[in-house]
Amino acid sequence: MKGRNYKYYLRKAHRYLGIFIGIQFIFWTLGGLYFSWTSIEQVRGDDLRNERESIVIESAIDSPRYALDAIRRDDAGARITELRLVEIRGESFYSISVQHSNATKRAYLARSADGRLRGPVTEPEARLIAVEGLKNPTTIVSTEYMTAEMIGADHEYREKPMPAWVVTFEGDLNVYVSAETGQIGAVRNTRWRIFDFLWMLHTLDYKSRDDINNYLLRGFSLVGIVTITSGFALFFVSSPALRRRIRRQDR
Repeated sequence: MKGRNYKYYLRKAHRYLGIFIGIQFIFWTLGGLYFSWTSIEQVRGDDLRNERESIVIESAIDSPRYALDAIRRDDAGARITELRLVEIRGESFYSISVQHSNATKRAYLARSADGRLRGPVTEPEARLIAVEGLKNPTTIVSTEYMTAEMIGADHEYREKPMPAWVVTFEGDLNVYVSAETGQIGAVRNTRWRIFDFLWMLHTLDYKSRDDINNYLLRGFSLVGIVTITSGFALFFVSSPALRRRIRRQDR
């Protein structure tokens, strides 16, 4: 009777644990299948973008010192964190990343020809940049200006340069153009959204998607180990061959 009760409770525990963890195992398997069968270039939309060519300097470029001096006059405590040469619609610019004395960050654009600062990218410019950045652009549906305060931790453009213009094309394709640098920060399509959803279920991080040390994932992993262990235990205690062998040893 004691052995029977032991097996009964073991079967019952394994059954309910299997149902509980089995749903998550299905999500993990579906995610793994999608990740392994889908090209990461297609997920990121790289196959939709025009290949970036080297920046062609057709005229002499000036030193960025003029732009750097202008930035420091605006904020004496500004610290230059990055200086790059970028291209916006055929014209070269210095992209200057700065951390201000109040800890805020931003980027400035300065024309490489004379070092003079220019303003952020406008909506018409963002639309042209987005169109020129795609191999086969469709019709633009809408354009929206976004700031960091407008998006949450789970937004598809999370952890990217802000503010930004989002240019939406037919086919549910979003091209994000940084308002400060004039560069395309991300291309988001249906493949990426499916990937992001499955990755969320994979990591069990429903906000940032990147925290693989969260307690929910740890808990499901431990339950999975317990479920598998109970399955092995149930196999051994229910094995007729094992019972016959134990009987022969007892004689």
